[in-house]
Amino acid sequence: MKVLVVEDEPRIAADIAAVLGAAGMAVDIAADGEDAWFKGDTETYDAVVLDLGLPKLDGLTVLRRWRAAGQRVPVIILTARGVWTERVEGINAGADDYLPKPFEMEELVARLRALLRRSAGHAAPVLSSGPITLDTRQMRVTLDGTLVRLSPLEYRLLAFLLHHAGEVVAPTELAEHLYGSGNDRDPNAIEVIIARLRRKLGADAIETRRGFGYSVPADGA
Repeated sequence: MKVLVVEDEPRIAADIAAVLGAAGMAVDIAADGEDAWFKGDTETYDAVVLDLGLPKLDGLTVLRRWRAAGQRVPVIILTARGVWTERVEGINAGADDYLPKPFEMEELVARLRALLRRSAGHAAPVLSSGPITLDTRQMRVTLDGTLVRLSPLEYRLLAFLLHHAGEVVAPTELAEHLYGSGNDRDPNAIEVIIARLRRKLGADAIETRRGFGYSVPADGA
């Protein structure tokens, strides 16, 4: 899953990016509203962490522009503690959740994971497909109850497919959600990661739809 962090304080932005990276997410950073608007308009993200007090273009304006353009990416806004009017304005502008500053990083991660699950139609923190389960809280993957150790890229790819279980996802879309904007996005590299996952989870764990992409079965399908 790929997240855009919009924060003009370099230390805070770096701290958030480090924590989200450790939680299995690819992270891009925008330090001002104009950069945020550009990245949100040209890149594909699964969620956005958006500070409202930004230089060049304030966060509310960025959010309103995204929503006016039909951008449906889930957004958590960061607001000043005790300023309830900011929270109301943010929700009215199209935010999905808010977190007052200062905040605990663990709460941000928990809220972000919940937002990602809800946006994909999942209520529970544990995703599954047949014998495969993925606990988004512990970043733990099991096969028939046995722990399977995955690399960060393998985990992110499997998590994205499980969030979209039953759907066919193109290699180019997987690459967009797997890597940050400054990384190589060669769709051919996706085949290598898929092959590694199949060796660890079973040949039938991920289905190839030739000419279209990859999918994992939805439970009950």
